[in-house]
Amino acid sequence: MHTTELDNTTSTAARSARDNETRAPQFALTPPHSSGAMAVTKRNGKREPVDLNKIVRAVTRAADGLFSVDPMRVATRTISGLYDGATTRELDELSIRTAAMLTAEEPEYGRLAARLLAAYIDKEVGGQEIHAFSQSVARGHELGLINARLLEFVQANARKLNNALDPEMDKRFDYFGLRTLYDRYLLRHPQSRKVIETPQQFFLRIACALSEDVGEALELYRLMANLDYLPSSPTLFNSGTTHEQLSSCFLLDSPDDSLEAIYKRYADVAMLSKFSGGIGLSYTRVRSRGSLIRSTNGLSNGIVPWLKTLDASVNAVNQGGKRKGAACVYLETWHADIEEFLELRENTGDEARRTHNLNLANWIPDLFMRRVETDGMWSLFDPKIVPQLVDRFGPAFDHAYEQAEAAGLAMKQIRARDLYARMMRSLAQTGNGWMTFKDKSNRACNQTAKEGNVVHLSNLCTEIIEVTSQSETAVCNLGSVNLGQHVGDDGFDFVKLAETVRVAVRQLDRVIDLNFYPIETARTANLKWRPVGLGVMGLQDVFFKLRLPFDSAEARSLSAKIAEEIYYHALVTSNELAVEQGMHPAFADTRTASGELQFDAWGVTPSDAARWDALRERIKQSGLRNSLLIAIAPTATIASIAGCYECIEPQVSNLFKRETLSGDFLQVNRYLVEELKQLGYWTAEMRDRIKLSEGSVQSIAEIPDRLRQIYRTAWEIPMRSLIDMMAERGAYIDQSASLNLFMENPNIGQLSSMYMYAWKAGLKTTYYLRSRPATKIAKTTVSAPAAAVVPTQEQAEKAVFCSLENPEYCEACQ
Repeated sequence: MHTTELDNTTSTAARSARDNETRAPQFALTPPHSSGAMAVTKRNGKREPVDLNKIVRAVTRAADGLFSVDPMRVATRTISGLYDGATTRELDELSIRTAAMLTAEEPEYGRLAARLLAAYIDKEVGGQEIHAFSQSVARGHELGLINARLLEFVQANARKLNNALDPEMDKRFDYFGLRTLYDRYLLRHPQSRKVIETPQQFFLRIACALSEDVGEALELYRLMANLDYLPSSPTLFNSGTTHEQLSSCFLLDSPDDSLEAIYKRYADVAMLSKFSGGIGLSYTRVRSRGSLIRSTNGLSNGIVPWLKTLDASVNAVNQGGKRKGAACVYLETWHADIEEFLELRENTGDEARRTHNLNLANWIPDLFMRRVETDGMWSLFDPKIVPQLVDRFGPAFDHAYEQAEAAGLAMKQIRARDLYARMMRSLAQTGNGWMTFKDKSNRACNQTAKEGNVVHLSNLCTEIIEVTSQSETAVCNLGSVNLGQHVGDDGFDFVKLAETVRVAVRQLDRVIDLNFYPIETARTANLKWRPVGLGVMGLQDVFFKLRLPFDSAEARSLSAKIAEEIYYHALVTSNELAVEQGMHPAFADTRTASGELQFDAWGVTPSDAARWDALRERIKQSGLRNSLLIAIAPTATIASIAGCYECIEPQVSNLFKRETLSGDFLQVNRYLVEELKQLGYWTAEMRDRIKLSEGSVQSIAEIPDRLRQIYRTAWEIPMRSLIDMMAERGAYIDQSASLNLFMENPNIGQLSSMYMYAWKAGLKTTYYLRSRPATKIAKTTVSAPAAAVVPTQEQAEKAVFCSLENPEYCEACQ
């Protein structure tokens, strides 16, 4: 375990020997704010005289190998906080906070803070007489936190597992990653709230819970300890516990149009949310406002009152305090309540018709986008009158929709561009009302080969594309490869990537069988289809390490190649699993059963076609264990743990704020710092200039143009590039990706062209629209930035009309 010397009780001889080994300066002075001897209170409650040299040695040892930090700055600040009776815990915390605050000046202080925090955690765990991994698991079982299956596995293999644990791996953490792990993920005593496991014990617990033998467990442990790969948060929260709900995403078909079905769906959402699931829920089958209720001869109030109730329920079920309940409601564009739906997240208006906790997404058929292009009319229907529209896509949907129009069944008609403008205004105002495309999602889904299998929505974060029905709640298990850890001296390491993918797919498949299913329809679907979602994080780290501008030709080619290799090796592994354990029960109903792979739906020819053809034949012969394999999730929290940039996104700023339970800290792009150090430009003045420029380096002329290109932010990269890169990798993503788009000051004309371009590029889904004002860095010397100006409906409609007269991407976004 890690040790510091603030609690040291070893002999005088041992202390003397260590003193001779350390180079730390020795203090021979009276502590500050004292006229005499001072004492500190140790964790066991005993008091002892202050020894300043222990504080210095503790920080100095933690700084070993960190050549850019000055441990005395941290030690001196800690000493300045001394008072008679101060606890060693308080002094440790002060050392950690001091180091963390210096990260904006020198990123290596983040490593120092992490090492000090690791030592703090070790003492908290060790103080409960927990020293070995097997002891931690046993204590968790005694407290009712760990299940009997994991306890039995660990006890049967205790020696090998205890010896395999490597505390030195904690040195791979940055402070904010380890802080996140400590605050939210490590198991805690139910009463004292002290953690009962160290970070490495945590990783080994997860690995053991997800493995069938010791060799498999140690292989997975090494991947996680190296931060090469991490499962999603629900898997990290719950593996090995008494409620192993390990899945990340649940997709619920719209409730049928009845009181009983709607209230049953509330219960389903609550049970799924309770155990850390993110919810996607369609509401397209529920009748619209003004629809006749025959049993009472009254008129329906539409979907909004039901969504208001759902909003309160999602807010109430907060996943055990670990994170807020979260849901996204999907509505098809032809539903007659679509205009009221788009107002649900607004900050003004009737609060009875607002839902501030729900996310919103548009499930858009191609026919609507074509009518926007041609400035055609769009008809809105009551789903009670045209229920067939929900379960059709492509030409079948177009035909049914046009038939309904011809029959005069529409409740209302509106210019398609007017409704599209309203969608854009919702995005500009709230970032919400995500644009997701029904027809491409269905055409390119492996599960929709059989008639009647339909994708009705995506999930909370828009990366999952799976069929749903009243009897099947779609489920997905997620994990992400840290691409930044797969860059070697000779460039990107595709051999290592293949091995990581192999281990990850096997782990994700194992989750399906171990998982606790809160509702039976989720179990039914997951065991039938066995979908998983292997994603990535740290793509921006790869480009920084290889010194590539994010949207350069080399970066784009590498991005697509990485996606192709992940898809290939995931399919290979799933095919191997099918041979070993059997194909998933619905394999015959999938597109892969006839040899169709994801890139076929995009009209893309992969590299090395011969190996793909050989794999195609193996799949046709022996099947796949999993119907779906690839999905790129947002990775916000696990990327923080891994110390890398999120999923496939460019950096938002070179200087940003991290919020933790210990306070708010500024953090700087460590890659940029190293570049500026080599040029001799990393000075206090340079730090201030980057801060005043909102984390941008584009206006700093001293920085070479090549570096300014590499260190652009999301606000400085054309969105066309992000969309094109998503389309290029999309040919190898059989689900979808959480693609955020960025616009500093949302302009309706630019937005309309951007999303039209995304649809034409063949994207299945998009995620948040990120606007700049919410990310501003606070500066005491600069006045607060003005809020984004939200256009009026008339302005929005005019902007859409103007931008679509020339449907190419607008000039401002080139």
